[in-house]
Amino acid sequence: MAIQKKAGRRKTAQKKRTGTSAPATAELLFEIGVEELPYQFIAPALASLKESAEALFNDHRLTFQSVQTMGTPRRLTMVVDGLAPKQTSIMKEAMGPSKAVAFDQAGQPTKAAFGFAAGQGVAVQELQVRQTPKGEYLFAVKREEGRASIAVLLETLPQLVSGLTFPKAMKWNESGVRFARPIRWMVVLYGGKVLPIMAAGITASDQTKGHRVLGGEKWGTVRDAASYVSLLERQGVIVDPQRRRELIKEQIAAICHKAGFQLNDDEALFDQAVYTTEQPQAIMGSFKDAYLEMPEEILMTSMKEHQGFFSLRHKNTGKLVAHFIAVVNNRVKDMSLIREGNERVLAARLADAKFFFDEDQKISLEERAKKLSGVTFHQKLGTMTRKQERVCELVSALAEQVGLPSESQSACAQAARVSKADLLSGIVGEFPELQGVMGSYYAQHDGMAPIVCKAIRDQYIPRGMEGTLPETIEGQMLGLADRLDTIVAFFLAGIIPKGSEDPFALRRHALSIVRMLVEKQINIDLRKAIDVATLLVEKDVKSTPSSHHDPLGFIVERFRYYMGVTENLRDDVIRAATGYANRACDLIDMAGRMQALQATTSFPEFDPLMVGFNRANNILKKEGVRKSEIPSVDPSLFQDDGERELYAHLTSSKERYYGFLQTHQYQDALECLVQFKPYIDRFFESVMVNVEDQALRNNRLSLLGDVVDGFFGKFADFSQIVVQGR
Repeated sequence: MAIQKKAGRRKTAQKKRTGTSAPATAELLFEIGVEELPYQFIAPALASLKESAEALFNDHRLTFQSVQTMGTPRRLTMVVDGLAPKQTSIMKEAMGPSKAVAFDQAGQPTKAAFGFAAGQGVAVQELQVRQTPKGEYLFAVKREEGRASIAVLLETLPQLVSGLTFPKAMKWNESGVRFARPIRWMVVLYGGKVLPIMAAGITASDQTKGHRVLGGEKWGTVRDAASYVSLLERQGVIVDPQRRRELIKEQIAAICHKAGFQLNDDEALFDQAVYTTEQPQAIMGSFKDAYLEMPEEILMTSMKEHQGFFSLRHKNTGKLVAHFIAVVNNRVKDMSLIREGNERVLAARLADAKFFFDEDQKISLEERAKKLSGVTFHQKLGTMTRKQERVCELVSALAEQVGLPSESQSACAQAARVSKADLLSGIVGEFPELQGVMGSYYAQHDGMAPIVCKAIRDQYIPRGMEGTLPETIEGQMLGLADRLDTIVAFFLAGIIPKGSEDPFALRRHALSIVRMLVEKQINIDLRKAIDVATLLVEKDVKSTPSSHHDPLGFIVERFRYYMGVTENLRDDVIRAATGYANRACDLIDMAGRMQALQATTSFPEFDPLMVGFNRANNILKKEGVRKSEIPSVDPSLFQDDGERELYAHLTSSKERYYGFLQTHQYQDALECLVQFKPYIDRFFESVMVNVEDQALRNNRLSLLGDVVDGFFGKFADFSQIVVQGR
């Protein structure tokens, strides 16, 4: 055990320090004993306790070696190793009156000097005269000795208790402290001695309790972290969560090996098992084989959500077996009663699930979909029937834009027409996380084509940055339509994510759209798709649209985030390539431009090229030039070789450059732009743009406009590029 090893090292270190002048450090043990905490609260509370303690010690100048936390449903524990016996001393300085005021003409201290010295608690002869930007001033410099750690801890440790926050908290006594569950005891030992702090109406001691059953609710006395851990183990508590996790995994592995089964690995279930037990014991139970006739998702979800049980598969066939593993908080010689109790509870749950499943299949999805008019999508956005109808129209538009064959378009439409029908099924009412999954099974039962069933199942994946993507194009189209409708609808209703608030997970929906388009290489003009979605939603919105209505910008911002995280691209490159004002908003196209542009930024001539581009762009901005308001370039007005050569290069490159853009040969297109550098440089070396002759001036502005807008602007918004080193 790590705590026991550390205890041994501390004793050795203390022996070595004997007879030396170095101050000895000590261990702080801090335990908050509570009624059983919800398992979801424990890990965040331990992380918060550690972070808060480290901040508190640093703020109060208490040096320490390490902070370790441990916990079970009945205790939150912290062990601080190597805590200094006193605060670090500091030198404090205070500026006083000027030298001219503090001393008279004879150089003797005045009342101002004596008053400043007395106020700072130093002798007047200890004051220092220092040169400052304002002149010579008096300074009082004094050493503030650190207070004893015991005194500091007595004052500050109660803050750690009151500072812990939980998703739900309660009051239970007159102290008024809010905590997830009532605090029943506290242990605080510093250097083996009790620190009798008081928090939440409880005074700390050296007494703790073990396992509620195995420990017999007996109080035990502890001296330090090592004795604390060993005492609790004797009383049936493994206080270290990592040790419990390892023990659970070993027990489950042994059961699976003996039975020939394979565990459906689930880290969330392991977390639940770790933080709902103090003495974990894995046992295997069984249920009737007849329940295996239900979809395995129902069985697995029922076991996980209702009971926290692990499901199992046959090692050879991979099929689900009629067995489960439960991790219980007890260890007795005969575990059969506990196993039978778990089997009875699960049997009741599975019987309910089978009833729902059988009843659900008596009504077709088509019939069930007709009843969605009684389900509200959102109070400002109408019913789920309207939501489903909008998705049906939108998915058809997307399928047509992508150019899917008629068979796929028909499958998309059929899946969309019943995509939300399973929301009214008994199983989804019991297990909302099975939306789509159950719709797929019921569609199969109704005789729908496999491709339609698959699309219904896949409409809810992925969930943001995590998870797999829909396998079929029909599932991708349905998922895109559903999420686009949701984002546009909420934006039109003025319900937009703000800061960390995103109650309808719109950011996650946007990331899902981005992932499907980019990772599945789907070319869709999001501008057109959102325009269609907007026309469909406008009929159902029951509030005034927000002035910040920009669902396209919202999705593109998520796309920028995605590309930055997954491709490690420069931020200015990302913003330059996502300037979609003058072209379709195709994420695949933008991604290709980004990657080519990032590669080109490493060319030695790229930054000098950007200097020339920015000069041309700034001239156009300063003059407020609009290309539509200036006549086309007239070569007969050229007076200098610089403008003639720039125009000649522009004309000769145009067809080749536009061809590269049309065929998505972005690297070749950028090489065309790089070749402009010497011509732009020569232009500015020899040509004056702002001449008095208006026709000549407009002609040169028009030439620069052709370069900036007609060439560079067709690729990206190069004004976003930051010239490195500037």
